[in-house]
Amino acid sequence: MRPAIFRSLVAAAAILALVVVVVGAFVRLSDAGLGCPDWPGCYGKPAPVLAKAAIARAVARQGGEGPVSLGKAWKEMGHRYLAGTLGLLILAIAVLAWTGRRALGQSPWLATALVLVVALQAALGMWTVTLLLKPVIVTSHLVGGMTTFALLVWLALRQWRFEAAPDARRLRAPAVVALLTVSIQIMLGGWVSANYAALACPDWPLCLGHVVPPMDFSNAFHLVRPLGRTGDGAMLPFDALTAIHWTHRTFALVVVMVVGWTAWASWRVPALRPLGWLLAGLLALQFSLGVANVLAGLPLAVADAHNAGAALLLGSLVVLNFFAFHGLRPRLSKA
Repeated sequence: MRPAIFRSLVAAAAILALVVVVVGAFVRLSDAGLGCPDWPGCYGKPAPVLAKAAIARAVARQGGEGPVSLGKAWKEMGHRYLAGTLGLLILAIAVLAWTGRRALGQSPWLATALVLVVALQAALGMWTVTLLLKPVIVTSHLVGGMTTFALLVWLALRQWRFEAAPDARRLRAPAVVALLTVSIQIMLGGWVSANYAALACPDWPLCLGHVVPPMDFSNAFHLVRPLGRTGDGAMLPFDALTAIHWTHRTFALVVVMVVGWTAWASWRVPALRPLGWLLAGLLALQFSLGVANVLAGLPLAVADAHNAGAALLLGSLVVLNFFAFHGLRPRLSKA
C-alpha cells in the first residue's frame, strides 16, 4: 500500500464528507427530507426518474403542495447517492488501513471506527424518513455527519509529517474547551433546524422584543416526540420554539467568547498563529451568517452557508487540537 494513495483517498473522503453535510442541510432546509418516503430507494425505485408515476400520484393526493415533488425527490436521492459514495470510500479506506498498516506505520482503528459511525449514519438516515423527521433523529443524523467529517479531518492530518513545535502543547486546554463548546452549539443548531424554529425570534438582538421572552423549556427539549408535537401528542406551543431558538442564540455568545479566547491564545503561539487567524475569521463569518439568517428571513443560501460554516469551524478546531496535542506546527517537515 503506497502512503500517497492512502493519503489522497482520505483527503478526498474528508472533502466529500463536507459536501454531504452541506447537501444534507440543503435537503432539510428546502423541505425535501420526505421527497422519497421510503429507503433506500424512492417509491421502490433506484432513481426518481423511474418513479415518476408514483410521485405524480403523491403530488395529486397532497393537492399540489407538500413535501413531495419530483424536484424534492431528486434532492433527497442526490444526498443519498453522495452519502453512499462516501460510505463506500470509507469502507475502502478501512480495508486499506488494515491490509497496509505496516507500510502506513499507523493503527487502523480510527479508520475502523469511521466505518461504524457511517453504519450508524445510514441507520439514522433511514429512520429520518421512516419516522417522519422526528427531531431527535434528524439532529442525531446531523451530529453523525459532523462527527464523520471531524474524524476524517483528523485521519487526513495523520497522513502528513509536520514540523515539531513543543510550544503548541500550551493550546491543549483551550483547544479542547473550544471544540466541546462548538460541538454543543452544533447540536443546538441542529435542534433548531429539526424543529423549524429558526424564525421563532424574527428580530435581533432582542427576541420578540424582549431580552428574555416567554418560553416553554419543558416541551422545547423533550427529546422523544414527533415533529411539531409535545410528548403528549398535543401541538407544540410557539413558546417552545422560542425557547429552542433563544437557547441556540444565547449559547452563540458563549461560543464567541470561548472560540475568540482560543483564537487569541493561538495567535500568541507563533507556530499556531495562522490557525488563530483562521479561527477568528471563521468565527466572525459564522456569527454574521447567523444574524443574517434572522434579519433576512432565513434565505436558503444563507441558511445552508451557516451549516457549512459550522462544519468548517468544527474542522478548524479539530486541526488545532491535532497540532496542540502532537506538539506540531502546520508546516510540512522536510525530514
